Parts: sequence; C-alpha cells; structure tokens
Amino acid sequence: MAAQSALIGGELFAGPPPSPAQLRAAHAAMLRDPSLQFSFAKAAPPSSTHLPRWLEAILKGIAEGLHAIAPFLGWVFIGGLVLALLAVLAFIGREFVRTRWPEVFRRKRAPAKPAAWRPEAPVARALLDEADKLAAAGRYAEAVRLILHRSIEDIEGHRPRLVKPAYTAREIGRLADIPENARNVFVGIAAVVEKSFFGGQGLDASGFAACRKAYEAFAFPGAWA
Repeated sequence: MAAQSALIGGELFAGPPPSPAQLRAAHAAMLRDPSLQFSFAKAAPPSSTHLPRWLEAILKGIAEGLHAIAPFLGWVFIGGLVLALLAVLAFIGREFVRTRWPEVFRRKRAPAKPAAWRPEAPVARALLDEADKLAAAGRYAEAVRLILHRSIEDIEGHRPRLVKPAYTAREIGRLADIPENARNVFVGIAAVVEKSFFGGQGLDASGFAACRKAYEAFAFPGAWA
C-alpha cells in the first residue's frame, strides 16, 4: 500500500490516515491551545445619533415648503428665462438706438454763462499809464493797439487756450466764453484799431479817449458784472 501522510496537531505524520480517536485527540489538543481563539463576542451595534429637535423641525419645514411649491418651480424657471431674455433684448435695442439716433439720449443743456472776470486793478492802471504816455507823445494809434493787445492777454490769462494764434480781433470778439458786456467793450476797441491800422484812418485824441474809457469799463468793477 502506498505510503500516506497526515497533519495531526500541527505535525506532519507519514503513514495511514488517523483513526477517529486520533482525530478527536488532535481536535481536543487544538481547542486547548491558548494561542487560538474560537469564540467571538457579539459586537455592540453602533449607537444611533439623533439630530437636535430644533434642527429636525427646520429641515422638516424646508422639505414641506419645497414640496408645496414644487408644482410651481417650473413656471418660476420659465419666468426667469423670459426676464433674462427681455433684459438682453432691451440692452441690444438701447445700443441700436444710441448708435442710429444718438440725439435721443443726448441731454439738451442750456449753455453755461461764462464766469465773470476782470484784469487786476494795479495791472490795468499800469497799462493805462503806459498808454497815456504814448498818447501824450501823439502816438494815439500805438496807445490804442497797446490797450487792445493787453485786453487779449487778459482773456488768455483767464481762459487758457481759448484764443488761437491765428484768431483776428473780430474772431476773438465773437467767442462765447467771454462775458457779453466785456465782449462788447473789446469789440469796440478792436473796431477803432481796425479803422486806424487797416482803414488808413488817422487816430486822434478823441479816438484814444474813447478807447481808454472803454478799457476802463473792461478792466474795473462793473464791466464783468
């Protein structure tokens, strides 16, 4: 008979299969082995956690509210889409109108009146003294041109970049940023200078006196009120 082997009690034996008595003895020895465990206590079930009652009430209220409005949520979504589409169309329409007819959105504002100003009194008096010296020497045309040029300097000092280098006295007199009463004074002085310089008309003491008086109105209080 062929040799056979068997594992009994953790040991390998050669020979015929063990008898039932040998098996029982081996089983008993295995049960007595302290390194082996054959009985397991039942694991305690995990303790159930409960939410606070106030939180459960809030969640329950939210759930009931959502359940109540559920039939209307579809219409709310559609309404939101419609409003978004209308907003986009309104923006596109506004830009189209602004591009084609910009005057629709342009506010019509009344032109602001130019702020009043006048030359400083010491400067104006110094100018008149200088002009009087020229007039006393009979140089009336030069005296009037001096007054005109200083008037232009006064304008440039109060309105920088208003007077362009190529402007004539007439063009300066038509500038809307100069107060009306002062502009009238300036135009009167410019007309006298034009007649003298371009028209070949002589300028006498009375012409100078008129221009001097006009400049006084231009420079001193009252002309820019």
